[in-house]
Amino acid sequence: MDEEYGEAGGPAEADAAATGEGEPLWADPEETGPPAATGTGENPLAAMEAALRGGREPGVGTDAYATLDLALRVGELLLAGGDTAESVDLAMARIARAYGLPHTENNVTLAAVGMSYMPRGDRPPVTAERRVRRRTPNYTRLVAVDGLVREAAAGRLGFQQAKFRLSDIIGRPTAYPGWAQAVALSVLGAAGAVLVGGDGSAALAAFAATILGDRTGAMLGRRGITDFFQMALAAAIGTLVTVLLVATDAPVPSGTVIIGVVIALIPGRALVVSMQDGIAGDLVTGTTRLVEVLFIIIAILSGIGSVTYVAARNGVPISLEHLPTAPTSVAAPQTLGAGAIAASFAVFHLVSRTLLPPVALGGMLAWAVLVEMRGLHLPAAPATAIAATVVGLLGTAYARLAHVPALVCVTPCIAPLMPGTLMYRGMLELTTGRTGPAALVLAEALATALAIGAGVYIGGELLRVARPARRVLRPPRRVRDSRPQ
Repeated sequence: MDEEYGEAGGPAEADAAATGEGEPLWADPEETGPPAATGTGENPLAAMEAALRGGREPGVGTDAYATLDLALRVGELLLAGGDTAESVDLAMARIARAYGLPHTENNVTLAAVGMSYMPRGDRPPVTAERRVRRRTPNYTRLVAVDGLVREAAAGRLGFQQAKFRLSDIIGRPTAYPGWAQAVALSVLGAAGAVLVGGDGSAALAAFAATILGDRTGAMLGRRGITDFFQMALAAAIGTLVTVLLVATDAPVPSGTVIIGVVIALIPGRALVVSMQDGIAGDLVTGTTRLVEVLFIIIAILSGIGSVTYVAARNGVPISLEHLPTAPTSVAAPQTLGAGAIAASFAVFHLVSRTLLPPVALGGMLAWAVLVEMRGLHLPAAPATAIAATVVGLLGTAYARLAHVPALVCVTPCIAPLMPGTLMYRGMLELTTGRTGPAALVLAEALATALAIGAGVYIGGELLRVARPARRVLRPPRRVRDSRPQ
């Protein structure tokens, strides 16, 4: 039968499904690649379908354990690299289906990935789980694992080849050395200061404050101090630099310095992924990620608030007058700053060099749309949501063309949209005793942050509406079995 889309079109398809021949109706075109043959001349997927109807059970044994192990390792790398729960679940299912286990139950949480296969008859279930102990974003590795899954699902990788490829991906050095990541984060803070109207001196001060806070936090991390206190201390150091600039009457726009530091510290990646997981229906993982983001934001606000309070009690004239105003027109320095923020964010999260130019353009586009929306007197949250939606739509389209996960192209581009000004303004309001206005400003900052994640997801969904993933029926193909018999 030639390719057909949609539901089964006639009795031929129904007969194929009833006899276990051909491919199940739920198979995706990228997932319908041939699983490795069992070495008996029999198509493994058809054999598995027959087994589920009471026949022989080829999927229980050493092959099943090996397949589950490979799928779990893939899921662990994707989850640790920063991918969404939905994408991790899909990748694990595709790997399992490619190598002979078409009906698995997957469980993806923030700290573990699990997979279970339940055969018919008297055979016991096959279940395994892997813990994710370190979640370090590595988008280069994420792209490589995604490519492995695509090739395996398309039938271009035997089982042993997939295992060797995965081992090679794990053993590869990172795209950038550690010092480059530290510099990238500091450049992000400096570009954030320029983004909100700072000059060269403000950018230099933000660079110094960010790298000092980051290195201090890294030192504490090596001693076992939790991320919460690391982030609080980094924010406190950035605020201290701002306080010193105000106290010494330095000719530097001090408000832009702390805002640049805050933009560098806000967890944009975790924010986007948490909203995507929640909206996609993975409520446990999405809620857990969102709580993690909220704790990081609380840590940042705690560091800012403690230093600001002590400074105000000691007579340092910190007031809302030191804050920059939101731009109402697109200007070259701020637009270039937005591009630098996106590129620096990408380097910090180990995005490959080939994707840096489009990421920088995406960051400049996001900032331009935000400024235009603010120029129309839209509040911060709706304006940010519109900008994030545009970036999500175009970034997802580019990711499809480049055959990389959308998260890699989209997440760096939303870094210029982080509500650093609102967060700092809210803490200043709170320090001066204006609790009501402070609560409103901080609520607006939180709503703006959530609007970023929602907008990115909506942009991807709009593209899915315009170009939905096609469901295809095709006869399964065969590949040579590379597993030892």
